[in-house]
Formats: sequence, structure tokens, C-alpha cells
Amino acid sequence: MKYAKWNMLLIGGVWREGSSSTVYDNQNPYSGETLVSLKLANERDIDEAYRSAEQAQKGWEATPAFEKCRIIEKAIHALEARKDEVQQLIIDELGGTRLKAHVELELTTGFMKEAATYPLRMNTEILPSAVPGKENRIYRTPVGVVGVIAPWNFPLHLAMRSVVSALATGNGVVLKPDLQTCITGGMLICEVFQEAGLPDGLLNLIVTDLAETGDAVIEHPIPRLISFTGSTAAGRHIAEVAGRHLKKAALELGGNSAFVVLDDADLEQAASAAVFGKFMHHGQICMAVNRFIVDRSVYPEFSERLKEKMSKLKTGDPADPDTVIGPLINRRQVDRVLALIEKSVEEGARIMVQGEVKGNLIEPFLIIDAKNEMTIAQTEIFGPVAVIIPVDGEEAAIRAANDTPNGLSGAVFTGSLERGLQVGKQIKTGMLHINDQSINDEPHIAFGGEKASGLGRFGGEWALEEFTTYRWISLQNTPRAYPFS
Repeated sequence: MKYAKWNMLLIGGVWREGSSSTVYDNQNPYSGETLVSLKLANERDIDEAYRSAEQAQKGWEATPAFEKCRIIEKAIHALEARKDEVQQLIIDELGGTRLKAHVELELTTGFMKEAATYPLRMNTEILPSAVPGKENRIYRTPVGVVGVIAPWNFPLHLAMRSVVSALATGNGVVLKPDLQTCITGGMLICEVFQEAGLPDGLLNLIVTDLAETGDAVIEHPIPRLISFTGSTAAGRHIAEVAGRHLKKAALELGGNSAFVVLDDADLEQAASAAVFGKFMHHGQICMAVNRFIVDRSVYPEFSERLKEKMSKLKTGDPADPDTVIGPLINRRQVDRVLALIEKSVEEGARIMVQGEVKGNLIEPFLIIDAKNEMTIAQTEIFGPVAVIIPVDGEEAAIRAANDTPNGLSGAVFTGSLERGLQVGKQIKTGMLHINDQSINDEPHIAFGGEKASGLGRFGGEWALEEFTTYRWISLQNTPRAYPFS
């Protein structure tokens, strides 16, 4: 097996097999080749991982800020030194193209570089008091131990985003990657930090099957924060369980991004942005365009331009540098996407471009004459299917964009930036891009959604807020007079 060495969990600084009797075969979604087989973790492993993180965290919190920075910087260098290996792993384990692998690695190291500044931003504030002789100090402190649950679509970036933010702010971590990408989103990250000199036991890795361990990762009494990236349905459940145990939950959930094309838009530029915003990583991105909401006056021309650009997208082996669309993560996802397409036709939409389906590969589809209430428009597609909804005017476009439970990202194309800004401010979403597509992520910017797209923000000062808490300590410098004693 190509990645046979990646068959261990990291608990308490020791690489070892999981204690479950369940063995998981990690497969290449394009070729079907088994990359590695590994024994999974059970509840005993989860408990040991959290206890290890709790014990190591005390010393890590007291570690000087510059030493924390140094270790994170060494981890960045270690990851960058393995660039070719990492990019090939992304291709093999999750079917990412070479472009996607490059983008994911750049995003990951960018967020690590931002997080490397966090230890120097754990500030203490001194505030006055109404009580004579008293001094108030507000300390920013780690929450303690963080449970990180990461997805399969951008496993390196989306796991690292939480892991490095938690470590940089002085926390211990237990990382649970998705089974399907447990190497890229788990073992690789742990190995890089181990190489950088992170204290043993501070970062722990468990790979589990939910059927066996259930909510043990969330319910365990040690973690004070659960950081989750994934579907809205799973996020709701995590929030409910965390709430019962009075834990904090940082949730980046599903999207239903609208790409609005107004009647004065540059249609060539809009179509260029559209094809990237829809088909990057085969549409398997939470920020990917899910609905093209197009003014009826430019609807025919925009549809034709998008169709033309779609015809140039190569589908196939993700290892081929020319491939734009590779395999979906598994056959279940393929069947789900095909069912959405079939349902859209039943509900009255038309197929303008019909791709072929070969194994886990879906060639691009273009659905036109859709309506916003259709199932395909109200469901996160997570596949290479573009859906165009014609509307009559700006107000109708805004109503359609907002007519979804989600609110993660979005885009507005117009000939007037000021008009775009006014329209964009009326669309209820955490992120909105004028004359650009919906897939944008920068390490120093607030990243997150509204409504059913999540709670909290990642990036920059907002990540500091998510992974820390505050402690008020007052100092009574002179004896205080009390009304009775």
C-alpha cells in the first residue's frame, strides 16, 4: 500500500495503533486503490488523548510567547520543505487537482504564519475601578483543551486552521480528522508539529468511526471548546451536545452561495469568475457558488458564455496538470448529486449541458430555467453542477439570494461598485464579494457565516476571540472600607 506508514494514531506523544477492533481502508477516490489500512480509536483512546492534552497544556500555557512562535515557524518550514509530498498526498487521498493541492498548501501556510503572531497578542489590559485603591486586570487566557473535528474537502487547511490557532493561543488539542482524509487532515499535521519540537502530548490524533464512538469526542468533560467544520446538520447536533455540557462551539458550516449578475455586469468577466467559483475542487467547497441568480435581460448571454467556458474544463485524473475537475470523494456523493439533478428536471428546470458520469467522476452540468424554491437551489450541491435562476430586477435578485437558511459567502457582479456594495449589504451572509467569485479566504480576515452557516469567525483577531477566554483579576492595593465587617 502506497501510504502504509500512515497507520498510527498519536496519543500522549506516542504513535500507536487504535484500540478498536474496526479496521478502516483509506482509498484513493479516483483509482479506488487502498492507500492504507488502520485500526481506529475507541472511547478509551479518546479519553487518553484528552487527558494527555490537559496535562501537557499546563506547561505549554506557561511557555514564553517567543518559544511558541519559534515552534510554529519551524512547523511552517517543515511543511513547506515537504511541498511535493504534501501536494501528491492531496491528489491521492482526496482527489484534488494539482491546482487545488497548490492552493490548499498556500492557504495552510498562510494561516500558520498569521497564527505565529498570536502568542505575542495574548494581551493583558489594566482598567480603572470605582473602588478606591483597586486595580482591575483583564487577562486573555487559553480556554484549556480544544477538540477539533475536521472535514474531508480541504482537510489540511481546515484542520490546521483550528489546530494552529488553538496551539498558538496556549491550548492543548485533540484532533479528529475525517476518516476519508485522515492522513492529510491528521497524521501529516501531527508529524509536522512533532518535527518542529512541540511538547509531547499537547497535540493528539484520534481517527474514529462515529458508529462506535458516537458523541464521545464532544461530551468528554475535558475540552472546553469544540471547533467543527462540516455540514449544517452535523453542526446543529454538535452545538446541541456542546450546549448541554456548557461548552463553547466554533462552527463553520454549509453554504448556499448566491452569485448575483445584475443587468449592467461585465458578462465576460462574470462568466470567468463564475466558472472558477463553481468548479474549483469540483464544487466541493462550502463557499462554492451554489446558485447563479441572473437578471433576465442578460440571462441568455450569460448562460451561453458560461456554457462556452465549461466546455473547456478537462475532467479526469487529478494527477494530470491539465485536469480541472477530478473525482468526488466517494460514490455516495456522486449518487446524491445525480439525484439532485434528476429532481431539478422533475421540478421544471432544463439541462443545458449534460456531463458524463464515470465512476466518481462527474463532468460539468449546467441547469437553466431553475427557480429558487427548487430542491437543487435549496440544497448545498457539493458537486460540479451550475444552476442558473433568472430573475426580474435587482430587488428580486436580493430576495432570491436571501431566500435560504444559509449565509456563508456570495458574490455580486455589476458595472458599478457602489451599486454592488448597496446590493451586497442587503444580502444576509457572513462574506460577500463585489465583482469577484465567492471562494475567498485570507488568514487575517474574519471568516465565517450567518444563519445556518455557522457560529463564530476564524482568522486574525477573530480567531484569538474564538480560542481564548478572559479572566478578571483585581488587586486591592490599599485597605478597603466596607459598610459592615
